[in-house]
Amino acid sequence: METKDLIALAMLLVAIPAGVLVATFSQRARDAAFFLMVAGTVITDRLDVNVLSHYWYRGTSRGLEISFVDLLAISVFAGSVLLPRPGNSRFYWPASFGLMLVFFVYACFSVMFSTPKIYGVFELSKMVRGFFFFLAAAFYVRSQRELGIVVLALGCAVCLEGAWGLKQKLIGGIYRVPGTLEHENSLSMYICLVAPIFVAATTSSLPKLLRMFSIVAIGAAALCSVLTISRAGIPIFALVMLGATAFCATWRITPRKIIATALLGLCIAGMFYQNWDSLKERYAEASFADEYLDDEQEGRGYYLRVANVIVADKFFGVGLNNWSFWVSKKYGAMVGRPYDDYGAIQGNNPDDDIIENLVWAAPAHNLAALTVGELGVPGLILFTLLWGHWFLMGLRFLFWRTPEAMHRLGVGIFFGVCGIFLHSLTEWTFRQPHIFLTFNMLVGTLASLCYAKRHARKPAVEAVIAQAFPEHEYPEVASTRASTCA
Repeated sequence: METKDLIALAMLLVAIPAGVLVATFSQRARDAAFFLMVAGTVITDRLDVNVLSHYWYRGTSRGLEISFVDLLAISVFAGSVLLPRPGNSRFYWPASFGLMLVFFVYACFSVMFSTPKIYGVFELSKMVRGFFFFLAAAFYVRSQRELGIVVLALGCAVCLEGAWGLKQKLIGGIYRVPGTLEHENSLSMYICLVAPIFVAATTSSLPKLLRMFSIVAIGAAALCSVLTISRAGIPIFALVMLGATAFCATWRITPRKIIATALLGLCIAGMFYQNWDSLKERYAEASFADEYLDDEQEGRGYYLRVANVIVADKFFGVGLNNWSFWVSKKYGAMVGRPYDDYGAIQGNNPDDDIIENLVWAAPAHNLAALTVGELGVPGLILFTLLWGHWFLMGLRFLFWRTPEAMHRLGVGIFFGVCGIFLHSLTEWTFRQPHIFLTFNMLVGTLASLCYAKRHARKPAVEAVIAQAFPEHEYPEVASTRASTCA
């Protein structure tokens, strides 16, 4: 452990108690901390400490990473539990948290009985970070006011990515822009996760200025999606945005909707026209057969074949975050693509010249293949059950059409979860901190919305809706009120 790491850890021992105290006794400080926590995930790697770093490892975690957003998450969670807002319960059991703990315990056993263990410990530390984001959102977001802060923070992050990506494209001349994230596919996945939330926000009972800002965020998200030129990301983005629109917008045709749709269509058409050559070239690079059926290249199908070989050899997998280590050492050669062995690395400070000349396996570009390869068939089953639970949490918000924010934002989060799921069929970047922490925050918010839905009093909810939206704009509110009164 280097001296700078020891200094950073000593500072954290002081900063965490101080942050908890401030967030506990100052509601405004808690709001500011939560805003920075959500918006700061896109730059979490710019202000972090990577303890015991194995920077050369091609896994999904390379050290015990601690960032400023983790300090904020701990502070918000502790403050929300120690001194909740008036009228809020101090504690409840968030939906899906039990299954998340079961999966975490299974992952711990995987690390205990696998070799090497250090890479698994790195990934476990990131899972703990995700727990704090989940719990911070679950206990902080208890009303429309906190939901507005979620939307505002995500909107600021997406607008930052849009401006940064435009700079990279126009000034830097970058072919595919990554924004502030590690890779252009990471930016594409982040956009697919958060963009449907802005669709829900624009049609909700949030304040008018925030709804207008959400429209701007939708434009920034569309720009980012096009600039990444992600072959999977662009159609997934279109799919989840259309799905969110179908379940959030009213079907009544008005001149305002016609004008807004026309302007949005023109903007999107302009972006596609400006980047058409790049998009055409990108989609022509490889066909479906090239990616999944060609044994001569390392396409998406290659990772599925490697996962099949691993499971046939080890039913419980090679261990959490050990995919790159064991595929490089053993399984890559078994499918005809040998790599260098990590055994060539001596000590914790290898020479950069040695590292540059070695080739190791990348993580599987498919989240299911990566999971089954590392955690085996039982791990994949648990992970599938967990995803199924998240989908069920969101499904309960789809079939009651109301603009009340505590309901409508659940629709947006559901389609964000769908976006991240579909993108994970071709990428592993769900595990990158930018995506992973934001996802956990949104699932925690969804758990809070589920809790509020179970304990909501319908007459009070509908009174807020009626006050926020006139009946002539949202006729379904009038029909809901009429059926309730009857």
